[in-house]
Amino acid sequence: PVNISILIVAVVIFLLVIHHNFLSLSDFLRRELSDPSPLGLQPIDFIPAASQRLTDERNDKEIPVVIAASDERLGGAVAAMNSIYQHTRSNVVFHIVTLNDTVDHLRMWLRSPSLKNIRYRILDFDPQILEGKVQVDPQKADTFKPLTFARFYLPNLVPHAEKVIYVDDDVIVQDDIVELYNTPLKPGHAAAFSDDCDSTSSKVAVRGAGNQYNYIGFLDYKKETIRKLAMKANTCSFNPGVFVANLTEWKLQNITKQLEKWMALNVVEELYSKTLAGSITTPPLLIVFYKQHSSIDPMWNIRHLGSSAGKRYSPQFVEAAKLLHWNGHFKPWGRSASYAEVWEKWYVPDPAGKFTLLRRHLEAYETK
Repeated sequence: PVNISILIVAVVIFLLVIHHNFLSLSDFLRRELSDPSPLGLQPIDFIPAASQRLTDERNDKEIPVVIAASDERLGGAVAAMNSIYQHTRSNVVFHIVTLNDTVDHLRMWLRSPSLKNIRYRILDFDPQILEGKVQVDPQKADTFKPLTFARFYLPNLVPHAEKVIYVDDDVIVQDDIVELYNTPLKPGHAAAFSDDCDSTSSKVAVRGAGNQYNYIGFLDYKKETIRKLAMKANTCSFNPGVFVANLTEWKLQNITKQLEKWMALNVVEELYSKTLAGSITTPPLLIVFYKQHSSIDPMWNIRHLGSSAGKRYSPQFVEAAKLLHWNGHFKPWGRSASYAEVWEKWYVPDPAGKFTLLRRHLEAYETK
């Protein structure tokens, strides 16, 4: 009886210790998921487990794709993700960066039947991390888009990845994104962009956009700080709306800190050119990656589809493009944009009914 009593007491103590450790672990995990990180990049949703059939069908290698999703352009981000997913057999995981008040809307949209197998994480971006680094004109506060700077913080968004793809929300992918992911980067290069001078996209000048294919279109060469960099004004610029990043090299060179330095300096010295007013994301990248970046295949960023309402490319060329990019004022979900019908093939209707296609809305109104 004494031995049984001792055994019972030992078992009770053992169970109490396990219970205490379990509570401590639960508390730790709760903190890990709820405490904002120092950079204000907080994981909210984690990747749903893919079914065994999907795991078998898709290649094992994980391909991280980072995309920013603002509430007023959520339909764009959803269409971009849908087009990427439908064109690949690779194991793509989307890291969707958004603001806290957009999360519920985004989560509801991602439950749509055609998107249910997409693997993703949702990350909450805290605009406070930009304090002192971006000057916001009080009269234009509504036009300030903090999520455009998410691409500066890639190692914080996808900390364990060696390589990632970043894409804007106004793109449609028409080929397997694994090809873009496999872009070779030269030793010492932290990123690969599409150069403007070499790009098929630059063959047609964009009226009223200033010299947007060279560094002088983005940087104020009258400022001594810019002149001291000894960067040639006619150097070909690049488009940062689609790029591949080597995060090992990015961290090694502390690219994020370098970008933040040039953001903060601009607040004090106004180093960016006024010709491309509003483009406050591109200049720091141009400075940091001056003659220090590799190139992606131009067909992986056919852009300026949103520069005018008219068609700048032939239907055959658009069909052959691997990635279509509607950068510019005319978005494919807006009133008028070239090849909006191509974009619309990948659009998934908003279950909340908040996001409306203005073009379709106007056509319906006109036929009444």
